[in-house]
Amino acid sequence: MLLDLTWLHGAREHFERVLQPSAFDPPDEEYRVAAPVELSMDVAKGSGDSFEVTGRVLTRLELECSRCVEPFEIPVDTTFELRYLPQEVNTGEGEREIAAEDLAAAFYRDGVIDIVDMLREQFQLALPMKPLHDEACRGLCPECGANLNRTECGHAAQWEDPRLAPLQGLMNRLKEK
Repeated sequence: MLLDLTWLHGAREHFERVLQPSAFDPPDEEYRVAAPVELSMDVAKGSGDSFEVTGRVLTRLELECSRCVEPFEIPVDTTFELRYLPQEVNTGEGEREIAAEDLAAAFYRDGVIDIVDMLREQFQLALPMKPLHDEACRGLCPECGANLNRTECGHAAQWEDPRLAPLQGLMNRLKEK
């Protein structure tokens, strides 16, 4: 979905849309949009060719638990403030220090902003570092792969570092003497 910036008639325009999950196909590797995406945003003409975009997005994302690999959903209710500049100013000329306002800068091309790309970026920022469906998730058995939240497989839950095996051999010999 593209937002044509030439339709701006005043200094600020309000924009509301509901996007279906199919608008985000193919899905990202890390998540899947599981519910309609409610987008509410204001687009304001900035200085020069820049545009200030502020808004709020609401939806639900489906993730995989990083311990047991089971799917689960998280709510997303996030606000954003972005400054869009024309792609032509993104020349990449040499090294320079990044300022705080550069972190909220994005680029538009041919007078349009790609709304789906903007929302994908907001979803990435909303993802937890380590997605867990529950803090008490026991994960998968390293021996047989069984989901330890559903069953007990009987394998030892203790992991031994193979790099310490020579030291364990020395300790076993000392115990024998």
